[in-house]
Amino acid sequence: MTEGNNIPEGDAQARGEAPPDTPVEEEKKENGDRKVTIPDQAAAPGGTGDEADFVHPEGGWGWLVMLAAMWCNGSVFGIQNAFGILFLSLLREFGSETDEDLRFRTAWVGSLSMGMIFFCSPIVSVFTDILGCRVTAVGGAAVGLIGLLASSFVKSLGPMYFTYGIVFACGCSFAYQPSLVILGHYFKKRLGLVNGIVTAGSSIFTITLPFMLSGLLEKVGLQNTMRVLCIFMFVLMLAGFTYKPLMPVRPSSTRTGGLCPPLSQIFNINIWRSLGYRIWAFGIPAALYGYFVPYVHLMKHVEERFGADANKEVLLMCIGITSGVGRLIFGRVADYVQGVNKVYLQVASFFVIGLMSMMIPLCNIFGGLIAVCLLMGLFDGCFICIMAPIAFELVGSKDVSQAIGFLLGLMSVPMTVGPPIAGFLRDRLGNYNVAFYLAGIPPIIGGAVLCLIPWVEARRKRREKEAMAKEHNVTQSMLEHDKAQGESKAGESIL
Repeated sequence: MTEGNNIPEGDAQARGEAPPDTPVEEEKKENGDRKVTIPDQAAAPGGTGDEADFVHPEGGWGWLVMLAAMWCNGSVFGIQNAFGILFLSLLREFGSETDEDLRFRTAWVGSLSMGMIFFCSPIVSVFTDILGCRVTAVGGAAVGLIGLLASSFVKSLGPMYFTYGIVFACGCSFAYQPSLVILGHYFKKRLGLVNGIVTAGSSIFTITLPFMLSGLLEKVGLQNTMRVLCIFMFVLMLAGFTYKPLMPVRPSSTRTGGLCPPLSQIFNINIWRSLGYRIWAFGIPAALYGYFVPYVHLMKHVEERFGADANKEVLLMCIGITSGVGRLIFGRVADYVQGVNKVYLQVASFFVIGLMSMMIPLCNIFGGLIAVCLLMGLFDGCFICIMAPIAFELVGSKDVSQAIGFLLGLMSVPMTVGPPIAGFLRDRLGNYNVAFYLAGIPPIIGGAVLCLIPWVEARRKRREKEAMAKEHNVTQSMLEHDKAQGESKAGESIL
């Protein structure tokens, strides 16, 4: 990170000075004199000189890439967020009301799917670094298409765990993550806004898919509905072909001369050296144990509280609308928030999401539930749209792929276990009240943990500044000593 450094490296080199983070080497001459030299960084393998000189287009072909990534977010998470509609159909299709664990077992289909999307992310980041965004995204969309098509032929929950929960979800994971990484190739100044627009794709799909799925399920049934959704995955596969990389590729020095890059490049441990990233990577998963519970169980809760005729699809539409608005607004706001202070936006988001989850059982009128969903969606959009910009701030552009990948991988555990636990509590207690109360606690705790990141990063920058000043003083004293020694020898030669 170069933030806080008043003198760019290029300017310092142009004036013949050493950049602040350039190591200084000492060389001894034959006559005993010492000479201070600065290594040539341009020739160093794996250096970031080309990356520093790279100019982002901030548009052009990037707008088409943005639309393709927007479709990716919409088709992947729109289907996941609308699982509450499919959940009701699965209950009717594969279960009976006499089954005490029916909701617990059925909830595993959606939660396993959402969890696998994030669980595969560290592997996807490796494939993205090796194969590139285009190959990874297209291959992932093809696998997702196969998994969704296979799900339309199964007749019980067991195979559905594999076809929908694993195959379809893994394909979505491989298609999704490159859509985040490729945006950094085309945008820098507008990255927050573009991320807001891209992530708004899932909001648009979340608004429209519940009504579409309800109509399809009523007219053509569950199996044919899934076959219609395969069209979304086919278009996603075509969209992946637009991911043309622009950033310079870092050379990989392989001693064997093979095609495989070194292990240190495949599994990048540099990101874990940042204490700020470590707090972020564990604070966000801690906040997400209740995050996916409303998306799975809210429809059934409304049906039990307000009757089967309640217009429950409106609630998902409200979440989708305000989530899209939140992504556009907070994505733009994030461009004006300096550095890691963007984390405070996520902190506020988690506090509101947690409180709104606890408010769901307290709403005895449908209008109150609509207000809760509107607020929840607004701050859900804020949380999602600034994930990539925060990752860029914490680890830099060259490590962002695996930084996002490891974070999403850690998010898989809470996203997977949350809904089944809520379903288990409903089966045992007879209602969803306790499940929603408990779902609101983890976001508040996780948000409190994230408050440490700006303080940790400020302390790190202060220490780096002090170390650079100390190194500069040592170098200066060495130069003065050499100058004094040279003047002394010159006087001796005159005598």
